[in-house]
Amino acid sequence: METIIHNGSEAHVHHAERICQLMEEAAKIRGTGIAKRSPLYIQQKIKEGKAVIALNGEDVAGFCYIETWGHGHYVANSGLIVNPEYRNTGLARKIKAKVFELSRAKYPEAKIFGITTSLAVMKINSDLGYKPVTFSELTTDEAFWKGCQSCKNFDILTRTNRSHCLCTGMLYESEEKNKVEETEKIPEVRAKEVLKAKRWQRFGRFLKLRRLKALRRLRDSFDEKEYKKTILSTQ
Repeated sequence: METIIHNGSEAHVHHAERICQLMEEAAKIRGTGIAKRSPLYIQQKIKEGKAVIALNGEDVAGFCYIETWGHGHYVANSGLIVNPEYRNTGLARKIKAKVFELSRAKYPEAKIFGITTSLAVMKINSDLGYKPVTFSELTTDEAFWKGCQSCKNFDILTRTNRSHCLCTGMLYESEEKNKVEETEKIPEVRAKEVLKAKRWQRFGRFLKLRRLKALRRLRDSFDEKEYKKTILSTQ
C-alpha cells in the first residue's frame, strides 16, 4: 500500500498515542533528546491543522508538527519522526518538505527554524534553504526553551546560558528577506567593478581633455584652413 502524507485533521487525532510512542523510541535510539510531547499536545496540533502525518493505510509512517513562537514571528518544524519500518525510503525528506510548505502557507512572514542533532535532518534543512545559526539568532521566547527541559541534554543548555548545546540551530528566512540581503550585498560584491568603471570614466575624461588641448595647440599653430582640415581628420 502507498504511503501518503496528509495535512493533519480531525480524522487523524486517534494516531496521537502511536506518534508519541514513535517519538520516545526514536529518542532512545538516537541517544540524544527529543522533547517529549503528550498525546493531548499532539492531538491539539493535529486539530489545529499544524501537523503533517504520513500514513500507510492506518499505519503511522511518519509525523512532524508546527509550533509558533514570539507572537508568530518564529515558526519551528518540530518532532520529526519516521517509523523504523519506513526509513531509508526518502520519507523524512518528503515529510520535511510538506511541513515546510505548510509553514510558509500559514506564516509567510515568519522565520522558520529548528534545532536538531540529526545530520540527515541538517542536510534536508540545508536543501530547503535553512542556514546554520547560533542560538542567539533563534527565538527568545521562554516557552520554546522550556520545551527542552525533557531532553537529557538540557543541563548542557543551561550551563552554557543557552549559547550552545548538542543540537545545531538552523534558520530559514523568507525569500523577500533573502532578496533584500542579496541586494545589500551587491555593493560589496561589485565594489571592484564599480571602482574599475569609475577609473575608466576618469581616464576617458582625461583623454578627451588631452585631445581638446591638442586641438587648441593646433589651432594656435595653423591657419584656419589647415586647422579645419586637422579637425576633420581626427573625427
